[in-house]
Amino acid sequence: MLDIRYIRENVEEIKNNTKNRKADVDIDELLKIDEERRGLLQKIEDLRAKRNTSSKTKPSTEEIEEIRKVGDEIKTLEETLRPVEEKYQKLLLKVPNLTHPEVKVSDDEDDNPIVETHLEPIKFDFEPLDHEELSIKLDLIDLARAAKVSGAKFYYLKNELAVLEFALIQYALEIVTKHGFTPFVTPDLAKTEVLEGLGFNPRGESTQIYNIENSDLSLIGTAEITMGGYHKDETLKEKELPKKYVAVSHCFRTEAGSYSKYSKGIFRVHQFTKVEMFEYVKPEESENAHKEILNIEKEIFSGLTIPYRVVDHTTADLGTPAYRTFDLEAWMPGKPNKEGERGDWAEITSTSNCIDYQSRGLNIKFESNDGKKELVHMLNGTAIAIGRTLIAIVENFQKKDGTISIPEVLHKYLSFKIISR
Repeated sequence: MLDIRYIRENVEEIKNNTKNRKADVDIDELLKIDEERRGLLQKIEDLRAKRNTSSKTKPSTEEIEEIRKVGDEIKTLEETLRPVEEKYQKLLLKVPNLTHPEVKVSDDEDDNPIVETHLEPIKFDFEPLDHEELSIKLDLIDLARAAKVSGAKFYYLKNELAVLEFALIQYALEIVTKHGFTPFVTPDLAKTEVLEGLGFNPRGESTQIYNIENSDLSLIGTAEITMGGYHKDETLKEKELPKKYVAVSHCFRTEAGSYSKYSKGIFRVHQFTKVEMFEYVKPEESENAHKEILNIEKEIFSGLTIPYRVVDHTTADLGTPAYRTFDLEAWMPGKPNKEGERGDWAEITSTSNCIDYQSRGLNIKFESNDGKKELVHMLNGTAIAIGRTLIAIVENFQKKDGTISIPEVLHKYLSFKIISR
């Protein structure tokens, strides 16, 4: 979350940023509630001070009665404060992060500038199939039985694709740990307070989060949640930074509001496996840390020889916690483009610098060598999202005879180099 003091002191900047980010939050209403909240807190603090002063000496009967009245007044004010505090927190959590000055201001979330492109899209001398057609022909996925067991947008991986999932995890972990990241396997559940502190909305109408009934737990949509909450309410030492983690987890998403979006096969599903990078760094190091994560993502997909491009999110496409976000978009020969023809780019990784937005929400600080305490900067980035990486491999490496070759960097993890029947 943002510092409320910064919001008070920079109202027009925050209003403009909120407008550019297309955030649905009334800053004037937030400031009005903030003023009411501060007034109530001050009254409660004054009354508590009065009660504490009275209790330091042996009170008379009249003073005891006065202390009781003060206690009743405090209780009444606390009850009045409770809904005000709830509304204040709800509004504050809706205010998006500040925006990097180099981010393009745009109302169009598809207007993301292309930073660079790696390899040209594959040109086939035959009519390529999409990943669902190929995978069903080669008995690699089962969507029908998954729908019977779990519902739509779930899937079974079978045969070589089931093995390939683990090969991709190993491949990603090998590259990322080489860069000094500590590997983790995380819980699949997290508390509501952790999600909210990170800037996720677990309870709203358009939430992407599955909530567990009669509990304060939710299924995670990314290991950013579990690794972001890992140091909640901790003060780290400067010498410990940066902390670099890479985590394997299942990810669960409701895909609310995705009705009109491309979702064939396993492109947009409710559950998938992902390897996620996460860093805790000193503020002056977060720009370089962001570049580091992006470069690792490029290294992973360059090694797979999958065509991709790097895009820089516009203001309209930035998530609430992000200060800046870069995506890798892979070329997917089977995905329809806007003209309805096969072949289009699709997000395959994402990396965000959230500066101190998430650390403020989760109270994560570091103590410098001179004893000063300040908030850390927190960053995340996809190493491998298994489902979409499988799509990119299946579609880009398909052959005219219906077989699929495997990228050479994965051969050492597998007993096969071609998928065929």
